[in-house]
Amino acid sequence: MSAAFPEIVDVWRMVTARRLFHGTLPLTAMPRLLASVAGPTGTVSYDLEFGRDELGVAYLQVRADVPLTLICQRTLEEFVLPVHIDSRLGLITSEEEESGLPEGYEPLLVTQDGMRLRDVIEDELILALPLIPMKPGTEDLPETVWSDEPGDVVEEPRKNPFAALGVLKKTPH
Repeated sequence: MSAAFPEIVDVWRMVTARRLFHGTLPLTAMPRLLASVAGPTGTVSYDLEFGRDELGVAYLQVRADVPLTLICQRTLEEFVLPVHIDSRLGLITSEEEESGLPEGYEPLLVTQDGMRLRDVIEDELILALPLIPMKPGTEDLPETVWSDEPGDVVEEPRKNPFAALGVLKKTPH
């Protein structure tokens, strides 16, 4: 069953009811993600599924798709990167429970205050961003490497600004 997108949910009720949420959110609703993108336009399509697996582990399955406009760090041009996430988050109430999660689960610490689903989607999208955005096709461009090492700099010999005066000194008056 799909439901309207709530601001805050009681995680354990959602798990028990095996709730599903499906819809879209504007990028402008995700201020932390906006700090990493070049433009605030676009919408995130999401699917959220609460449940328990065959081992009884409570989880939140997060699927989201969004085209993000980033700035290539090699060419400084804008480009659109289609981002797709499909993460299974194991719901835990303490950090000690993290080691008990099966392989393929990322831990998500749940507090008694409830969970902001929008924040979970935003967190997963931020984690999916490349550390250094590069426009596809620019991998073969030559790199410019800056260095502070003294041996890396080739200095031309300096010309003496007073060399012309030496010529005057040698000529008789």
